[in-house]
Amino acid sequence: MLKTRILTALVLLAVCFAALFYLPPAGWVMFATLIAAVAAWEWGKLMGFGATARFALGLAFIVICGVIGFVQPAALGLADGFVDAAWCLGRWFYLPAAFFWLLVVPLWMRRRWALPKSAFGAAIGLLVLLPPWLALVQLRQVGALALLAIMATVWIADTAAYVFGRRFGKHKLAPTISPGKTWEGALGGVAAVVAYGFVLAPRLPAALANHYGVLLVVLVVLTAVGIVGDLFESLLKRQAGLKDSSNVLPGHGGVLDRIDSLTSTLPLVALVWLAPWL
Repeated sequence: MLKTRILTALVLLAVCFAALFYLPPAGWVMFATLIAAVAAWEWGKLMGFGATARFALGLAFIVICGVIGFVQPAALGLADGFVDAAWCLGRWFYLPAAFFWLLVVPLWMRRRWALPKSAFGAAIGLLVLLPPWLALVQLRQVGALALLAIMATVWIADTAAYVFGRRFGKHKLAPTISPGKTWEGALGGVAAVVAYGFVLAPRLPAALANHYGVLLVVLVVLTAVGIVGDLFESLLKRQAGLKDSSNVLPGHGGVLDRIDSLTSTLPLVALVWLAPWL
């Protein structure tokens, strides 16, 4: 199992890095769409859909992304005028996503709502997956290195939370959802992300780079939202009686298992980064 996990991780890193740094804009859009479509297919499993319905959900996601690209190519970096078009389109995705992750999901987890096995559940899936898809596409236009640095925020938080949790963890964060997570680990993740963010501060938008208090709040919120995204998927899997969202990544589970924190953080990063007031 360990060899399989390591081999899968190496292949994933090679494929993702090659796509991130070498694909043209259209190729990156298709790559991001494929990842998100697999995640949509897995979302159908969380809803208890059969094979045909899950395939239809993944296909519908591809069609929706294709329509967005056809109607708003500039907003995806496929035509001139990205700077102006990005926010005009993005605000309709990132603002609802921020509302969902900051207000709805904490209440959802507190009340232990079940994921509806209906069109409403599929609509929630679109709200979870479409904004991070768009953020992946638009933030890559800022620069491949910038997007990599943004995603590294989640990886650093996860790694630090694991290390601090193993070393100092005594108080469970959400024992009925994810028994391994602790408050000490979460605080360690926050500390690591804050340190990382302040190191990168000179390369951030001026509204953040020149105001450390604002930057601190943003970093803490992003880390907290990443934890919420992780816990939210864990709750849905537990309710569905699943250990992993799928087995498409040997040794790692499914795509949703690997991007759960990114689904919540990427839209908020794009909201902060692309908003015209910054």
